[in-house]
Amino acid sequence: MFSKILVANRGEIAVRIIRACREMGVETVAVYSEADRHALHVLLADESCCIGGPEAASSYLNQKQIIAAALLHGAQAIHPGYGFLSENADFARLCRKNGLVFIGPEPENMERLSDKAALKELMREAGLPVIPGSKAVKTPQEAKKEAAKLGYPVMLKACAGGGGRGIRLIHAEAETEDAYFAATSEAVSAFGDGSVYLEKYVFPARHVELQILADEAGHVVCLGERDCSVQRRNQKLLEETPSPAVGEAQRSKLIAAAAHAVKKIGYVGAGTLEFLLDSRGNFWFMEMNIRLQVEHAVTEMLTGIDLVKWQIRVAAFR
Repeated sequence: MFSKILVANRGEIAVRIIRACREMGVETVAVYSEADRHALHVLLADESCCIGGPEAASSYLNQKQIIAAALLHGAQAIHPGYGFLSENADFARLCRKNGLVFIGPEPENMERLSDKAALKELMREAGLPVIPGSKAVKTPQEAKKEAAKLGYPVMLKACAGGGGRGIRLIHAEAETEDAYFAATSEAVSAFGDGSVYLEKYVFPARHVELQILADEAGHVVCLGERDCSVQRRNQKLLEETPSPAVGEAQRSKLIAAAAHAVKKIGYVGAGTLEFLLDSRGNFWFMEMNIRLQVEHAVTEMLTGIDLVKWQIRVAAFR
């Protein structure tokens, strides 16, 4: 087990990780911007280090400063929480280069899974039912061509998306060009990547996500599902577990399929597979989050299993 972990985040998730480490007997190092000098996560950690100015770009996204802080304080691993550098393969690779364990997927796996359009193809090959869709489309004309194949209405989505950003619903061809430019512009602003893809719009549907934990030995544990169908502007408002729309037979089938797929792609760590459940009772894979999610505590309350502690344990015994 690690003796000291640097927490590369701030706010609630940093406090959450520090709490888990303390209960495990692991010392923590908090990093903070000049604006967060007196923040709660800084006060709770065993040690702390200022890594830059108040802007995230000069502090919580400053990879070299975070690595330097970890080495200076003798940390063996870095927990990125969610947001910031949690899905950054370059940062995970930089950790490894400096002899630090990144508590999350290996950088090679992160790169494979970060493109949502490519991930859908990977999951299709792994045996999951996937919403019909396209690869990345590079022009409005290409988007129109792919949409015609799928049949309207369609969803236009950012390949590097998350948090409901870079998404547009298109009902007819006349809307495609405006939607394309709006989605790509928002994707560039939010993720630094304007690539988008199309998928068939499934409606009515429930949004159901499956929480998994996997280790390098090929063991995959599923901790049930969360229903996040209540949304506004593609942002989740309510999480419920177990889902009132999922029966026992459906649940067993979904867990078996998801576990098989996760094992086949060689994923390690905590992750969430997101599905749409249509009116006929069919599940369709949408995307996978390769990090801890904000709503992880909902699953923890139901199962009594601390996901942060298990992230740390899995990373320690690689």
